[in-house]
Amino acid sequence: MKNYAKFFAVHLLAIFVFVPFTFSQTPTQPAKPPANSKPHVRTITAFINLDRSQYQLQFAETAKFLGYAKTVFESRGYTVETLRIVTQPFPEYTKGLSTDDAVRFFKNLDGLADQDHVRLAIGSAYLAGNDGDAQADLLAAALQNTKNIFGSLAVTNDAGINWPAVNAAARIIKTLSQTTAHSEGNFHFAANASVPPYSPFFPGAYHTGAGRQFAIGLASAGLLTTAAQNAPDLAAARRQIVDAFYNAAFDVEDAALRIDREQGWIYMGLDLSPASSQGASIGAAIETISKQPLGSSGTMTAVGVITSALKDIGARRTGYSGVMLPVLEDPTLADRWNQGRLSLDQLLSYSAVCATGLDTIPLPGDTTVEELARIIGDVATLSVKWNKPLSARLLPVKEKHAGEMTEFTDPYLINALIRPLPGKEQVQ
Repeated sequence: MKNYAKFFAVHLLAIFVFVPFTFSQTPTQPAKPPANSKPHVRTITAFINLDRSQYQLQFAETAKFLGYAKTVFESRGYTVETLRIVTQPFPEYTKGLSTDDAVRFFKNLDGLADQDHVRLAIGSAYLAGNDGDAQADLLAAALQNTKNIFGSLAVTNDAGINWPAVNAAARIIKTLSQTTAHSEGNFHFAANASVPPYSPFFPGAYHTGAGRQFAIGLASAGLLTTAAQNAPDLAAARRQIVDAFYNAAFDVEDAALRIDREQGWIYMGLDLSPASSQGASIGAAIETISKQPLGSSGTMTAVGVITSALKDIGARRTGYSGVMLPVLEDPTLADRWNQGRLSLDQLLSYSAVCATGLDTIPLPGDTTVEELARIIGDVATLSVKWNKPLSARLLPVKEKHAGEMTEFTDPYLINALIRPLPGKEQVQ
């Protein structure tokens, strides 16, 4: 019996000694790395004062700066989608040139932008001076003859709505719809109402400062959706959005201030607008909060929750910093538009609590200048009433009618159904 007890004790001790040793030698599977939760950087945008006598050198220096900034963000795990340059309002550096010479100059700028893989905004017409219509005509000519250039026209000023500018913007839209391939020229143009300088997002970007400044825009619709998921109520959704965007904004600011210190370019801030990207839809984010299809009751409330949350972020901000609803750049928005759940007037009403007004709206090709001016006038009226930045990027498609599909070729545009203008719907 004693021998048996001794035998049992020895073997039991061996088990306790051996088993841990055996487990420690068993290879473990490495933990799956977490998915990169950082939003994409939609754009790093540099603001410069262009000098016609040395613009090639300025472009080269700015492209080098943007390349450095991109490297800094990529080293921190960000994906950078685009690099952009914004000049002061183009009438300042085309003064004294004939229209033909100015268009040739813009073509040269377009070639440099293509060479350096950047997009270029040439500032705003009708922002200053008393030759607004001539500025508008030159802007239309520039956009007709280039592929990397974007531009805007200011339809409001300190006195309120500038109605001649509203009409000029409508004429530009009509001209570009008739003279550019697939009527895509209007993707590069916006009528700005109370839009502040230093937004990194196109086409409404402009500046009036000293230059050598930069701003950041994020493609953060996916971050917004993730933040709002599983929120039991609107208050919780708002808190979760604030927490997510607070962390994201200050991480971006930390990287941007490093660039500021090391390169001597002044960081103007982050446009907090949660832009869409491939696989990340602002429409889906709104539906996550409202728990209803976009266009249903509750949509405006959800948009208001997001806007309110973004206002609480204390990081250095610039531009719109609100909700963007670009119908043809967002798959959920495009689907709801095709289904008839969204209309032009609905989108305009949401602008009372969000940022961008009417963005990438497909319109029938026979939309008149007068009808376009009325739409832009509505956007401007809402902007002045609530003192908020709004814009209109309208896309009438030549020889297309309500009920037909667009046939855009730009990879950033989603083809969608052209709907009749409000008041022109067919009576069933």
